[in-house]
Amino acid sequence: MKNRLFTDLINTGQDKHTSDCYAILDWSDFLLQSCYMIPCIILNSTVTRLVFSFFLLLGTLVSVIMILPGMEAQLQKIPGFCQGASTIPGMENQFNCDVIVGYKSVYRMCFAMTCFFFLFSAIMVRVQSSKDPRAAIQNGFWFFKFLILVGITVGAFFIPDGTFHTVWFYFGVVGSFIFIVIQLILLIDFAHSWNKTWVGNAEEGNSKCWFAGLLSFTFLHYALAFTSVVLFYIYYTQPNDCTEHKVFISLNLIISVIISIVSILPKVQEAQPQSGLLQASLISLYTMYVTWSAMTNNPNRKCNPSLLSLVSNVSSSEPTPTSAPGQVQWWDAQSIVGLVIFLFCTLYASIRSSSNTQVNKLMQTEEGGSYGGEGEVGEDGVRRAVDNEEEGVTYSYSFFHFHLCLASLYIMMTLTNWYQPDTTTQAMQSSMPAVWVKISSSWLGLGLYLWTLLAPLMFPDRDFS
Repeated sequence: MKNRLFTDLINTGQDKHTSDCYAILDWSDFLLQSCYMIPCIILNSTVTRLVFSFFLLLGTLVSVIMILPGMEAQLQKIPGFCQGASTIPGMENQFNCDVIVGYKSVYRMCFAMTCFFFLFSAIMVRVQSSKDPRAAIQNGFWFFKFLILVGITVGAFFIPDGTFHTVWFYFGVVGSFIFIVIQLILLIDFAHSWNKTWVGNAEEGNSKCWFAGLLSFTFLHYALAFTSVVLFYIYYTQPNDCTEHKVFISLNLIISVIISIVSILPKVQEAQPQSGLLQASLISLYTMYVTWSAMTNNPNRKCNPSLLSLVSNVSSSEPTPTSAPGQVQWWDAQSIVGLVIFLFCTLYASIRSSSNTQVNKLMQTEEGGSYGGEGEVGEDGVRRAVDNEEEGVTYSYSFFHFHLCLASLYIMMTLTNWYQPDTTTQAMQSSMPAVWVKISSSWLGLGLYLWTLLAPLMFPDRDFS
């Protein structure tokens, strides 16, 4: 059985009237004109989530630009802009460019996005259908929402330094912990839908091709996970040191083997025919990424060699540019991978229409339903987004905004490499709390996946399909 959303689009595409069906979103023409026309019916619930996700991605892009190396030097070249730089007669330099760029700017930008999404999360509590007056705020007024976000952002840059960065760092740690778990839930849902779709295609015909694809990706995931474990033991452990790393790697490897075995047990397969090694392999690979990400935050440089030293075959005990006091490495491999996974999960959360009951309960969404209409036709003769939530919302407005609120905190921690601000030296330092947060989130995520496998056996009277 295919994912409901894609099934709807396929069925829509087979309709004889859809040759001229182009969706023009009623909330903003400029976005669609940049993307041209989408040959399908666009549901209002999907459009809204995509636009809010676009706000988040826009804030992320601004944060990335602010933290680029050399950005402060470029701003210093603008006469009359930065304090301490060249001036223009009759004008006084007003801006502290030390706050506008670097980690301080990322903290403030993400603080603004967090406040923005938290505000909407509070406003949208218990909205039941699009007939609720608050639904109009959720699905419209995009220009005013953008102005609100800009206003909060401008105000955030006037927050005095003081202890703001230290306090907000711990907010980021807690929020990122929850978001990493949500990422794992979304990956579980994605793997479930992927496996269900391909198994369904195999049962309909050409089974060898589809099963070969499932086997290939499963093997690839396990191969990458096993290779990661070997590399971790080689480069991130020492014979007489790095005990924590040895425990992290070994424990997550053992748990990954356990969930893989449990996923193919006969009783588990009988209760959940769609469970299998594809999901377990993807979760195992993601767990190894989180393990790697955690180890890269260890302040002990003997246990945390930089990627540059590994590539150039330089001993981790020798001083490197990334380990010099006061210097930080904003961009490394784990941060880039983390951003890619974040982008995938954010977009997937915006368009997902899952049939997995357990995941829907955890994510506060409803099973994706079909829409049999052709959409509303405007005066200009084009079809617009249709309201598919008159009888009931397809997702929790409040939880969706809370999810983006946590995503903002995760982006803040990822872009600053989980470094902890030091108010005495004005430097950024790696910290063990970041290590434990990431590792504990991986354990909690593995526990949740194991629960999805065992829950149908423990509570046979409940529907876990």
